[in-house]
This record gives sequence, C-alpha cells and structure tokens, in this order.
Amino acid sequence: MQVQGSSALVVGGAGGLGAATVRRLVKAGAKVVIADLAEETGQQLAAELGDATRFVRTDVLSEDSVNAAIAAAQELGELRISVDTHGGPGGGRTLDRNGNPLGLDEFMKVVQVFLHGSFNVLRLAAAAMAKNEPQETGERGVIVNTASIAGYEGTIGQVAYGAAKGGIIGMTLPAARDLSVVGIRVGTIAPGVFATPAYGQSLDAVEAEWGPAVPFPKRMGHPDEYAHMAMAIIENPYFNGEVIRLDAAIRFQIKGSRS
Repeated sequence: MQVQGSSALVVGGAGGLGAATVRRLVKAGAKVVIADLAEETGQQLAAELGDATRFVRTDVLSEDSVNAAIAAAQELGELRISVDTHGGPGGGRTLDRNGNPLGLDEFMKVVQVFLHGSFNVLRLAAAAMAKNEPQETGERGVIVNTASIAGYEGTIGQVAYGAAKGGIIGMTLPAARDLSVVGIRVGTIAPGVFATPAYGQSLDAVEAEWGPAVPFPKRMGHPDEYAHMAMAIIENPYFNGEVIRLDAAIRFQIKGSRS
C-alpha cells in the first residue's frame, strides 16, 4: 500500500496504540482521521499534528458515527487505510467469589464493544475502500484490527474479553477472503502487555508488575512498537489474512504472567 497521499482512519486514535499509529502514518505522508470517544485528547493530538489530521468523535457501535468518520477521511483523500485500536470494558469472572454468575449483559457489552465494534468498522471501511481505483499492486485498501494474546490464553477474569478478542482473531482470515475480490487486505495484531493508559494506573507501577514477566525484551511493549508493526502490515502487499502476536514471547498463565 502506498501510504504517501492516502487517507487513513485510526479508530481509538487518541489512545496509546492508536496515537502512536497516527504519528507513524502522518510521518509517512498520510492524511489521518483520529476517530475516538476521547474528545479532549483527540483534539489535542489533532492540534499537535496540524493539517494532516482531523478528530472525529466516533462510537464504534453506531453505523452513522463510523460513517461520519469515514466521510471525514474521504474529504482528506481516498480512504485506503483503516487501523482499529479502540478499547472498552473488561468484564469479570464466570462466577464471582460468592458463586454468582457473570451478568449476561456484562458479557455482551464486552463482546459488543470489541467484536461487534471491530466488525462494524471493518465492514463500513471496506465498503468505502471498494470504490477506490486499485493501486499498481492491485490494492484498494488495507484494514488492520487489534486482538490480544488474551484471545489465545485468557487469564482468570477475561472470559468476555478473551471471547471478544478470540472473535477478532477468528474473523481475520474469512474477512480477508471475502474482501480479496475487491483488492482489500485484512490483518490483525494480537498485542501482549503494552504500556498504555488503559491499565488505569501509573505506567511505572504497571511496568514494575508486568515487565519482569516478559521473556525478552524484559519490559512492556511501547506503543510505537505496535505502530511499527501496523505500518509493516500496511506497507507489505503480500501480508493478508494473518494474525501476528506482538508479545516478546510472553504467554498468559491462569492468573496472568506475573513473576
């Protein structure tokens, strides 16, 4: 995919992984829509990066909202790149310590935000990209989703999150096959432990807890390392229908891979 001169949509673009991806795309010459619910941080990032970006408040569960972000991206140029890094709720245990089952609404909320939301962005971005003229490689667009290694080996308390992220992993290949006829590639990144504000505590505290559990490099991932991988997927025309674990060889155990 030729990034220079293309328009890109980064969903969750105001957060750690998304913001790093926005920066990489802008540096490579793309025009980028930062699509997120976090208005303050999204507007700040757009102001910092200037005319190459635009912030659009976006709810991944709303067709109208996602389409508005896509329309804004198309105003900047042909939408050829979509990267989805949006966050959401975590859920809880199947049974709590008193034997009470996890509420079905709580489970469904996690699945809706992560899995339904990711598919909503994918399908609508693909519909827009399919109208593009193909580049020399035959590509009309590329879509990058974000799963998690919890989709492979979720820990205690991640039954809903693991199900949702496992769904994103599972839809990667069939989506790529579906969209191959219109020249749109689909890839997924499954991150391990990355130092982002999503943990809800100071990054020093999170690093002290998780860093020693990582085999090598013995630290948490940096958001720019996610962005680096996203750019590799975007720029390599032969990458399609695959999930990449970006985790420095960590494997979650029953209660998480803390040392």
